[in-house]
Amino acid sequence: MRLHSLIAVPFLAFALAACDGASTGGGAAPDPAVVKAEVDKAVAEALAARDADATKLHGDAGPAVYFVNLRDGQTVTSPFRVVFGVYGIGVAPALTDKPNTGHHHLLIDTELTDEEKQYAIPADDKHIHYGAGLTETVLDLPPGPHTLQLVFGDMNHELHKPEGILSEKITINVQ
Repeated sequence: MRLHSLIAVPFLAFALAACDGASTGGGAAPDPAVVKAEVDKAVAEALAARDADATKLHGDAGPAVYFVNLRDGQTVTSPFRVVFGVYGIGVAPALTDKPNTGHHHLLIDTELTDEEKQYAIPADDKHIHYGAGLTETVLDLPPGPHTLQLVFGDMNHELHKPEGILSEKITINVQ
């Protein structure tokens, strides 16, 4: 949606400038320098608004992970889609040796112990690895409350050092 706004603003400014000359009875064509200045101003304002929205959404530069489509206390019907968000760091498959990248892990009805935080994230039905670099999944959980937490692992499935990148733990209610 924001991309459409950024694209539409220059065209709208140009169209308004072009119509302005036509509405005065066929006067001189608009000055290209004036049109360019108006378009540049409109684009700058749209970019500033976009950047302000991004700051409001995240509140910091990251790196961080979060749930895009789920909120704490939300009720869902199983199966349901879970979309992983990340900012301030890149997503790459496991074993990709590239700085500032990693991949998602989803914790279901569990949390990492202090000891587990020192080693590779376990892999079982409560610690799901998305080592291919996936950013969403579909879960089929039994009815009732469940906790979910995203953990961002490095190329070796370990928490990033010196600080791990973990989302807030949320509770969802599955119907």
